[in-house]
Amino acid sequence: MRVRAPRVAVLRTATLAACAAAVALAPLTGPPAEASNPPRTGFERSGGARWTSEREEERLLAEVAEESPRAAVDRIGTTAQGRPLNLVRIGAPAPPPPSRAARGSVVLLVCGQHGDEPAAREACLTALRDLAYGKDAGTRRLLAGTSVLVVPNANPDGRAAGTRRNADGVDVNRDHVALATAEGRALAAVIRDHRPDVIHDLHEFDAAEPYYVKDVLALWPRNLNTHDAVHREARHLSEDHVRAGVEDAGYSSGVYGIWTDPQTGEPVRQVAGDGQERILRNTAGLKHAAGLLVETRITALTDDERGDPAANRRRRVTSQLTALDATFDYAADHRARLATATAAARRRGLADTGPVFLGGADNEPPAPGQVIDDPPCGYALDAGQYGAVGDELALHGVEVRRRPGGGALVPLRQPMRALVPLLLDQRAPYELTDGRPVERCR
Repeated sequence: MRVRAPRVAVLRTATLAACAAAVALAPLTGPPAEASNPPRTGFERSGGARWTSEREEERLLAEVAEESPRAAVDRIGTTAQGRPLNLVRIGAPAPPPPSRAARGSVVLLVCGQHGDEPAAREACLTALRDLAYGKDAGTRRLLAGTSVLVVPNANPDGRAAGTRRNADGVDVNRDHVALATAEGRALAAVIRDHRPDVIHDLHEFDAAEPYYVKDVLALWPRNLNTHDAVHREARHLSEDHVRAGVEDAGYSSGVYGIWTDPQTGEPVRQVAGDGQERILRNTAGLKHAAGLLVETRITALTDDERGDPAANRRRRVTSQLTALDATFDYAADHRARLATATAAARRRGLADTGPVFLGGADNEPPAPGQVIDDPPCGYALDAGQYGAVGDELALHGVEVRRRPGGGALVPLRQPMRALVPLLLDQRAPYELTDGRPVERCR
């Protein structure tokens, strides 16, 4: 399935030709769901000469919500500077509520956690509009069995300032354990309530010549606590769908975080891509979703792009859209496999067996002391501790047993078993508080 293949082809042609006008006047592909003139982004109208403004984003979301019966826009939070955090829910014939979505197939797109990576947001605005209006067979097939959730601007304050971090100076993509930001808390609530099967996280990167120059980089959850079945599906999505899809479209691809020798293709340095649980793609795996990080290259490496910033922007957005198409293909084709994998992960938590890893990754063994071979049955929190972290535990979807006096017991026998020690064990690198290990839970 290529939900937007005609549009992608038009944009790519315009990029290669460096013709902004051709893009700005490109016809829409396929009839809309209701309205005859679906809204267009500021980026599209300018042919990539500028990014969509905050006001244009607001108008586009309002029009989509008003005109398409498939789409609804919810305000899920407010940033430190008062900007809305929005969630667009798309389904057919109508977007389902969270409780119903959580019982079916759900894809979540998280766009622009870093405010200085604008192509992610542009791709998501285009994608949500096309899904809300498109009548092509691919869109219908996807939405017949899958709900698509989109957070089109996951860091609005950072986007307005052109900064990686949010207005409080926090990297939102390092806040998926502590949940210290409005942005992180909003995303945690969406994951808890909708239980997405796939979390596709869109970013951009700067090239490091000659080792790190691919058009698109992708990566799955590397955290060792990710259930084997979920890890397998996430890697399959990354390697066999997204990377294969962008390469079929003419883009180069690689694994995020790995510098490779330009002659041999062999890895020469790992610069990122570890198993930190506070990074969204890893948090996704811990919460039983096939997490996926997709990064498109910011740096202009050709004469055409160096001489025409709009051509550079169009390539960045179009390659993101191509990767999204591949994820939609995967979700439509492998719903049953995904459901089996996520169900197995939740059952494993209820069985309460096996070690818990406090470090390491699927390409890096844990260091001594980073494995809890025989975890406790739970962690006890006193009243002060529970008062301090109870809201965060709830946002993570962690089950607790309240105790007289205001404390709580957090058992490991629950779907979020692998996450509990990472939140509460004093040896965990990003724990919320130091819980007291309990050997016998009653």
